[in-house]
Amino acid sequence: MIEHVQQYWLEFLTIASVHLLAVASPGPDFAIVLKHSVSFGRRAAIITSIGVGVGILIHVGYSLLGIGILIKTTPVLFQVFSYVAAAYLLYLGWGAVSSPAPKNINNVEVEKVIQIISDKKAFMVGFLTNGLNPKATLFFLSVFAVAVSPDTPNLIKLGYGLYLAVATGIWFCVLSLFLSSKKVTLFIGKKGYWFDRVMGVVLILLAIKLVMPV
Repeated sequence: MIEHVQQYWLEFLTIASVHLLAVASPGPDFAIVLKHSVSFGRRAAIITSIGVGVGILIHVGYSLLGIGILIKTTPVLFQVFSYVAAAYLLYLGWGAVSSPAPKNINNVEVEKVIQIISDKKAFMVGFLTNGLNPKATLFFLSVFAVAVSPDTPNLIKLGYGLYLAVATGIWFCVLSLFLSSKKVTLFIGKKGYWFDRVMGVVLILLAIKLVMPV
């Protein structure tokens, strides 16, 4: 019994360490949370971050069901998955690039230049951005294949997955709090729409990278 507990803790620490490096690296999740923090404010960014965290459960689900192996070993399925993800990122990127410049405002009104997005849409954008991320697919397949023993019960694997979802959500929520702080908002000020457009270009480049041959 003690040996099993030690094994699970070792697996957990391995997964947690790899996940920390992965979640901190720039990618679609980072770009969309950054964009929402600047464009829509703190509440929308936090809800988007929660959506990103919940989106991880998609990867956990198919990893436990073994569907992920099918996706990985069937190039056509993985390619289709990549094209769908790229199309979604292009949609988000084009929307950001096309964002209009605000009307003339003074410094007092800077903090009020925040666009509106519904809680549901903010959540779904975060959820789909992570859920359709092929890199997340490869991450989970690699982690569950290398770091996790085949003998580990699915209930324990589910626990790993829940931790990853919660940890990811917390990471991006903290990032949202920082990016939507008053100082950052005032720093960006009236030129925030240019920042939005830059994030749009980043999303478009990430979409292109998904479908480019390695």
